[in-house]
Amino acid sequence: MTASDRFQASYLIETPLDPALVAEVMAGEQSCGTFTRVEGETDDLRARARATVTEIVELPPADQPSLPNAWLRRKRVHGPYRRARVTIAFPVVNVGANLPTLASVVAGNLYDLGEVTGLRLEQITLPATYRGRFDKPKHGIAGTRRLTGVSKGALVGSIIKPNVGLDAEETAALVARLCAAGVDLIKDDEISADPDHAPLARRIPAVLTAIKRHQDATGKHVMMAFNITDETDAMRRHADLIVQHGGSCAMVSLNWCGFSAVTTLRRSTDLALHGHRNGFGAISRHPLLGIGFQAYQALWRLAGVDHMHVHGLQGKFAQENDEVVGSARDCVRPLAEGCDDRVLPAFSSGQSAATVQATFDAIGHADLLFMAGGGIMAHPGGPAAGVTSIRQAWDAVTSGIALDHASREHPELRQALATFGQSA
Repeated sequence: MTASDRFQASYLIETPLDPALVAEVMAGEQSCGTFTRVEGETDDLRARARATVTEIVELPPADQPSLPNAWLRRKRVHGPYRRARVTIAFPVVNVGANLPTLASVVAGNLYDLGEVTGLRLEQITLPATYRGRFDKPKHGIAGTRRLTGVSKGALVGSIIKPNVGLDAEETAALVARLCAAGVDLIKDDEISADPDHAPLARRIPAVLTAIKRHQDATGKHVMMAFNITDETDAMRRHADLIVQHGGSCAMVSLNWCGFSAVTTLRRSTDLALHGHRNGFGAISRHPLLGIGFQAYQALWRLAGVDHMHVHGLQGKFAQENDEVVGSARDCVRPLAEGCDDRVLPAFSSGQSAATVQATFDAIGHADLLFMAGGGIMAHPGGPAAGVTSIRQAWDAVTSGIALDHASREHPELRQALATFGQSA
């Protein structure tokens, strides 16, 4: 069996047992049997279907277990708790082009194994031929630039605030104000999808009328990411309504819709799909449990999303800056050699002109969506000055000019730094 016949998953594990033994248990559990050979598990079957352990790198142990484990307690097995990075190769033929099953193979019951006191899926690596059997982004970075007319530099976006409570007409008025301010993209909040006070059947036509009016006057198409999170048929209906009224984007809360629904949506619409990761912290914040972002975004890119949220540097959420940076880099790295499937990383949460320098210094490029709520709407000069300050900041840092120096020539940037605090 060649490398193109297998995909790999890498894990961080913790166990009081021999990590090599546990790795074999993991490989057996997620392929043709268990660590102990069972009836019917012939040599030929194992050669065709069994996953194989390809690498084990042992790390320093821990004195205490990261997670409780009744199985080990019953067996009176105690620490030290050995940690290791384990890589397992799985036969492609076991799964086929089936995204929910792929996810259950690389994760699934592994989290419940009695042998481990910690397990985290960290990375998924796919051969190009296998990646080609799944959906790809229909727009990604290049397509989003075409739709918005932004050929270079960071795309500037904002979020509908208040999160909920505005009716359809009030939302449209706010969108018109943001369009006039000069944003490239506007998105709904993840908790506002199809509420009684602003149902999508009313909100989509009202908002897109405002966007069309702005486009007729300026030639600029502002992308609106409507939150159509719902059951699958409703999402498809609302996606069709967006297209009918000239829109270009829909947003979905990935974790709550699921792989099947998002894949079905991808195949039924040409809209750009803005993937919101709300809830990701529940499966990622513990260092010895859940799924790291590289593996997470890899699975969702196989569903064909075009944008992925990564949070923001020095933002309001719990992630370290290094995690945000790593997430953004994962988005712009092809999943397989020769595959153009990069997605647009969406920075948000507490962003303003004051966080631009740190963002650019960390990632070194401007292929991103930089979204600000208060950083635009709370600018003392108004929303247009807020957008201008962010563009001035990006123009400066990509030209190698320090923000404090650039602010001497740009009053909007100077006000933003004074208001939001120039971040270190």
